Amino acid sequence: MNHAQSIRQELTNISDKSRAIHSQRFFKTGAGEYGEGDIFVGVNVPDQRKIAKKHIDISLGELSEILHSEVHEYRLTAIFILVYKFQIANSQERGSIYNYYLQNTKHINNWDIVDSSAQYIVGEYLYEQNKDDNTMIVLTKLAQSDDVWERRIAIMSTFAFIMRGDYKPTFAIADILLQDEHDLIQKAVGWMLREVGKRVSQDKEEAYLKTRYQTMPRTMLRYAIERFEEPRRKEYLLSQV
Repeated sequence: MNHAQSIRQELTNISDKSRAIHSQRFFKTGAGEYGEGDIFVGVNVPDQRKIAKKHIDISLGELSEILHSEVHEYRLTAIFILVYKFQIANSQERGSIYNYYLQNTKHINNWDIVDSSAQYIVGEYLYEQNKDDNTMIVLTKLAQSDDVWERRIAIMSTFAFIMRGDYKPTFAIADILLQDEHDLIQKAVGWMLREVGKRVSQDKEEAYLKTRYQTMPRTMLRYAIERFEEPRRKEYLLSQV
């Protein structure tokens, strides 16, 4: 039995039907919803992480058998493996993992899968390369994609920069996504703006918001100012046109 077969078997052995039904609802898998058609077998995240760590030696080629699955937990487990592999990889191997990730965004197709990986692979790799032009080329292409998950990858990848005190990529990608109509993008952009205020400087965040909050979606604004003191938060919300 190879790694891919073992992973599928181990996940199947601990699957739970009631959890699967709950997940189907939570991740909006109904017709017309963002997760339409996604299939769950009912395995919690801590158990997926345990299984992922056991199979960190799987090759990228074999990993595709898991990542390309219709089952959500299979894909998420594959992504956990990819992140773990990236963390222990050398520079050349990290480049291969980064390229593999971007070649497989079609299968990184729900918010938890994106949020568990974009910062740790795309963001980390781009930060390490320390090439501003290339960073913005890659992130801008993702942010301008018709695919909602690639757009979310773009903004979530900037978290790696925020963690080092660099807010510029976040602001640049936020500008591209400022009028995005998808709720999951509005929330992600607002979240990253909030993280700039939390981890870098609220003054920097407010300077950004000053010329934009009037026209950004209200959901985005709510997420961005969530940590502000109540009087300041109300001031923004009441003055938004």
